[in-house]
Amino acid sequence: MERIVVKVGSNVLTTDKGKLNITRLSALVDQIAWLKEHRYEVILVSSGAVACGRSEMKVEYELDSVEQRQLFSSIGQVKLVNLYYDLFREHGIHIGQVLTMKENFQTGEQYDNQKACMEVMLDNGIVPVVNENDTVSVTELMFTDNDELSGLMAQMTNARTLVLLSNIDGIYTGNPNDSESRLIASVTPDDDLSKYIMTEKSSAGRGGMESKYNTARTVAKSGIRVIIANGNRDNILPDVLTQPDRVPHTVFLPARQ
Repeated sequence: MERIVVKVGSNVLTTDKGKLNITRLSALVDQIAWLKEHRYEVILVSSGAVACGRSEMKVEYELDSVEQRQLFSSIGQVKLVNLYYDLFREHGIHIGQVLTMKENFQTGEQYDNQKACMEVMLDNGIVPVVNENDTVSVTELMFTDNDELSGLMAQMTNARTLVLLSNIDGIYTGNPNDSESRLIASVTPDDDLSKYIMTEKSSAGRGGMESKYNTARTVAKSGIRVIIANGNRDNILPDVLTQPDRVPHTVFLPARQ
């Protein structure tokens, strides 16, 4: 079995109007089901809870940023996991919800407990669906974003590969919309691409390409391969993992351990 962590961002799971993209969500589940049939163990780190919650209700008074995350994530996480449950059940796959916090990745009893939880789920064929516990994680307790969370999860579970799904094909030498920019296909542990990284945050989430780059460098240096690919491409997960020459992406080669 090959263990992988797949992180899917808000810009993949939401429409231009900020609502959950059910079609894309369903396609993602179909791809993960295919991977499991072909002897992959998959951990899914999924954004989208706040977007789900925001579309469910209108608040009659103004909320600050923390209150919005707490309220909308608490409502949206229920909706998101129920959708995953129904979609994975069509393939006969069980899922388990894992809501975590940054402090759980610090060495100690909480780290050991979370790692044991992940192992027993994977040993029993369950797909863990992981997200930050936004109802209690605020300010200094927060992950930078789910890119950081997925990187820490890949290292905790000794995954072979981390796949970061974005809404572009990978890291470019300039603006991806510029015809003169080229996609950087492969990155070694010694390469420094910081001059190519745009610092804008994503429109639907907290991350951006800078976050993905920082996570990818850190995780690759720990000996785990990292792939940045476009989650809006059809069949992206099977293609990028089994036929990488056929689909554009950026791969960070793992350092020798």
